[in-house]
Amino acid sequence: MSADDLELSFNRRVLLQGLAGAVSSSLLSANARADVATGKSQLGLVLYCARFRRDALRSRDQQFDLYSPDNFLEYCRSVGAGGMQCALGILDAAAVRRLRTYAEKHALYIEAIVKLPKDETDVVRFDREMKSAADVGARAARTTIIPGRRYEYFKSIEMFDEFDVRGRRMLERGTPVAEKYRLPIAVENHKDHLDDQRVKLFEHISSEFVGACVDTGNSFALLEDPIETVEKFAPWAHSVHLKDQALLAYFDGFLLGDIPLGQGGLDLMRMVQILKKARPSIRFTLELITRDPLKVPCLADSYWTTFPGRRATALASTLRYVRDHSARSLQYVSRMSPEEQLVREDTNVRQSLDYARDELGI
Repeated sequence: MSADDLELSFNRRVLLQGLAGAVSSSLLSANARADVATGKSQLGLVLYCARFRRDALRSRDQQFDLYSPDNFLEYCRSVGAGGMQCALGILDAAAVRRLRTYAEKHALYIEAIVKLPKDETDVVRFDREMKSAADVGARAARTTIIPGRRYEYFKSIEMFDEFDVRGRRMLERGTPVAEKYRLPIAVENHKDHLDDQRVKLFEHISSEFVGACVDTGNSFALLEDPIETVEKFAPWAHSVHLKDQALLAYFDGFLLGDIPLGQGGLDLMRMVQILKKARPSIRFTLELITRDPLKVPCLADSYWTTFPGRRATALASTLRYVRDHSARSLQYVSRMSPEEQLVREDTNVRQSLDYARDELGI
């Protein structure tokens, strides 16, 4: 890729931070455009899609953070994405005005990433973050309520139940704030609750401003059927983490790898159709973390510690699905050089945006 192509691949502001020449190989594909009116996708990006790019830019200038809302929204526009999901924090009036103006000018959507109030003393902080998000025109505020992957983080069902109660209380504290600003809280299925458990929580909260950030891949690690997951969460959906997954069996279970859209084992078209039917105005955000595949050790005894009474049929159907949708290869990013990691990340994003636009109509 020529130096001219590199300059076209990103906006002037980031170029001033020294992107051009940061690595000798391609940083963005030739399909990345400065003029995103041509070939733009409606698919947005969650900030985790650009971890290696953030590191590369910081190595050039420690003061520059790609994850700041202004910078990340500009980056999303530069690669032809339709918006962003990003931690906004507490913004002053000037920052609100600048971000909202830029989003409206370029027809980009914004979704916030927030942390629910951990106790009553934390509600003020949460209120200020939600106000900032509402003021910039955010469509939803994505959050999680239980830490870690259920089968890794928790050593007993009692420990899981304790954190389950904590998460419910945090959501209960946050709900009046969401209703105050009329800004939906979108709780991601984060390899924590089983699908039916999460739906029961939404029914318990019973607010039009509390629902799901539907992650199309996460619940598969809990042996949930991916289409059924989307069907159950669709009526509650306020946000979507659209991802595909490469699947491959290993001795303790199966491997789950983030892969460009259309290259994995999930029926993305059907998922998109289900979500659009239930929520015609829903926005889709790519969450593709360029990393080694995750191990889901569903054949190990330790996996089942927090799943008392889980039926063996769930395991059988999941392993059958893995067998029928096995990947030919997986991305082992840890084996790559920093330059190769960055190129792989950019390629993953570009291919996903192209697939979303050309094949999924988003």
